[in-house]
Amino acid sequence: MDITIHTSALPHDDPDASLAFYRDALDFEVRSDVGQGKMRWITVGPAGQPDTSILLAPPAVDPGVTEDERRTIAEMMAKGTYGWILLATPNLDAVFEKVRAADAEVVQEPTEQPYGIRDCAFRDPAGNLIRIQEVR
Repeated sequence: MDITIHTSALPHDDPDASLAFYRDALDFEVRSDVGQGKMRWITVGPAGQPDTSILLAPPAVDPGVTEDERRTIAEMMAKGTYGWILLATPNLDAVFEKVRAADAEVVQEPTEQPYGIRDCAFRDPAGNLIRIQEVR
């Protein structure tokens, strides 16, 4: 089989803040921005990788999601336990400093993990965990 990862989704509750984080702190390209108000679907991705994107989407807009499920999703987002993604870079220290300078919430400074990976972690404006690994 020939399968690639095209788009992964993360929730947002403030599209302008999420857009600013991915565009300005991570230097991602904005590929599309549709909708209005809080009901916006924004596609971003790393420059030079046009076939890989992240869709920043309003959570729980599916009509099949119940009010109880919407409350659970909102609670999980507030705790930062709903969405997460792993990114990679050859220059972890420079990326860490750029993202920290953008006032992102630092969860973990660059650390050598016991399982052989050096990484750091932030939360985006919606509370999603963003782990960034160093490519060696």
